[in-house]
Amino acid sequence: MSALLDVENLRASYGRVPILMGVDFTLAPGEYLGILGHNGMGKTTLMRTLMGHLAATAGTVRFSGADVTRLPIHQRARLGLGLVPQGREIFSTLSVRENLRMGLASAPREDPRIIDDVLADFPRLVRLLDRRGGALSGGEQQLLALARCLCTRPKLVLLDEPTEGIQPSIIEEIIETLLALKKRWDLSMIIVEQNLDFITSLSDRVLGIQKGRITGEVSREDLLAGRIGMAAA
Repeated sequence: MSALLDVENLRASYGRVPILMGVDFTLAPGEYLGILGHNGMGKTTLMRTLMGHLAATAGTVRFSGADVTRLPIHQRARLGLGLVPQGREIFSTLSVRENLRMGLASAPREDPRIIDDVLADFPRLVRLLDRRGGALSGGEQQLLALARCLCTRPKLVLLDEPTEGIQPSIIEEIIETLLALKKRWDLSMIIVEQNLDFITSLSDRVLGIQKGRITGEVSREDLLAGRIGMAAA
């Protein structure tokens, strides 16, 4: 089976400071890939570079067979890449409904029925449609950010630190929602996290990242057996 995403020798910097030091990995269609690492190891930089928010200084990113390394963000989004950023970045003064419409504006085909389809997987948001984004809890904002991303009809979602600052009950709801989306939407996802339990619950395999380099890989079987040494090292 051809890879949905193929990343080769990817490098990126902030000014003269190198952050990604030659990242290599592939992602299969329908796969949930976890990337585990501590703060400052390059996780968010990797996601921003894959989405095009940060220009790669070397290497290639191929998505659905196309070289997207130099494409701008909106063109990557049109091809089916979506990012749920760290910190969520919802529009705090807009209602939940209006936030979802902002996501719809980035979709390849602006069909209002997409919102209803997305909300079928987010029943908590249905009760909050007229509430301002800034009045939601952290967990509700995370669900909104994910739902807004799905309004673009992505093939691959880049999910950056989704459990940060979120209460445990909502984390369990997010896990259940993401597993359901995988089945119903035939979705692929890259999840970067520090929360080992969260990443283990969702991922088909996990990569470890340290100082901008992939340091190891752990299979689903080893994750369930508690053998995580390579990724966590």
